[in-house]
Order: sequence, then C-alpha cells, then structure tokens
Amino acid sequence: METVYTVKGMTCGHCVNSVSTEIGRIAGVTGVRVDLADGAVTVTSTAPLAQADVAAAVDEAGYELTGARP
Repeated sequence: METVYTVKGMTCGHCVNSVSTEIGRIAGVTGVRVDLADGAVTVTSTAPLAQADVAAAVDEAGYELTGARP
C-alpha cells in the first residue's frame, strides 16, 4: 500500500533524513521517499497506517503533516 503525505517545513537533506527515519520506525512501513521540492512524502506499507501515527512521527522529526492522499 502506498500513501502520499504532505509535510510542511522541510528545507534540506537533514530534514529529509529526519522525516524518513521517524516514519520508517512505524510498524509496517517498508519504504519512505521524500520529494523535498514539493514536501511530498510517499510511504509504502504492508497495511494502512493511522494518520495520527504518521503525524506523530513527522512531529517528532520537527515538522508538520498537512495532508494525505492515497
């Protein structure tokens, strides 16, 4: 399953690494791709993820989850 999230506040490679690491820690996540230019974070997982879990991971990295689309 693949879901694209929009994350606000990322500006550099360190941001990408932080968000990728935190989201990658969520159970069931098998891949994370970040497009820094548009703030899109594509998450591949074995099952649907709770948006609250993704938002908490993004918040832990220091950024803001502003939306999601399948």
